[in-house]
Amino acid sequence: AAVGAAPGAAAKAPAAAPVAPPSREAPAAPARPAGREKPSPERYAAMRRAIAAAMAKSKRQIPHYYLTQPIDLERALTWLEARNLERPITERVLPAALLLRATVQAIAEVPEMNGFFRDDGFAPSAAVHLGVGISLRQGGLIAPAILNAQDQDLLALMTSIKDLVARTRTLQLRSSEMSEATITVTALGDQGVESVYGVIYPPQVALVGFGKVVARPWAVDGLLGVRRIVQATLAADHRASDGHTGGLFLAAILDRLQHPEEL
Repeated sequence: AAVGAAPGAAAKAPAAAPVAPPSREAPAAPARPAGREKPSPERYAAMRRAIAAAMAKSKRQIPHYYLTQPIDLERALTWLEARNLERPITERVLPAALLLRATVQAIAEVPEMNGFFRDDGFAPSAAVHLGVGISLRQGGLIAPAILNAQDQDLLALMTSIKDLVARTRTLQLRSSEMSEATITVTALGDQGVESVYGVIYPPQVALVGFGKVVARPWAVDGLLGVRRIVQATLAADHRASDGHTGGLFLAAILDRLQHPEEL
């Protein structure tokens, strides 16, 4: 799954990433048996057309700006590894959940990233319906939402991620999960890329990308060592925010990941 995956070699210029759910008018996909996950060629072609239409509209109408921030994950991952040793294997938390939880908490500090741009104005959302980019085994990427993610702690969010991935891949999503995302997170780290520059799904105003976690030389308190680093990127709508606000948002994500015990 491209669930909050991490970026690879940083691109020199922003490139469109096919991160979007089907068109807002489309009904939820009906439930299907787990053994019949692969859609027909016609259904797959329709999904690709819906993604293409949404992304083309986004690039035509939304003045994107892009920011990137390297984040030291060493403390967060060390903390997570210690906590996971205390849990059964089936209840262990993946690093992706840390990234998503930090994003949700950062929204509380910078709410300008969460909501919709409609009727020539930005409408913030009190609820965080967190769109998560999920790759389909037969190809394609959609971003259904974890509804009311602000009410879920780290363990609950991990459970929601696993449930959402399973139901996405068996085409059992609810219409609200496909239409109500207020911000999207995508991660392509499992594909080996270090940076991902996404395309905002309208009427949302922001998309956060995380890349591959890589070991790099990193100075801490004046001492050079090797730390695990992830590249976080932000694609945001310049009509709803500016680079200063976007920078505060990425800084808030970074800060949250330095205090994993508070996630």
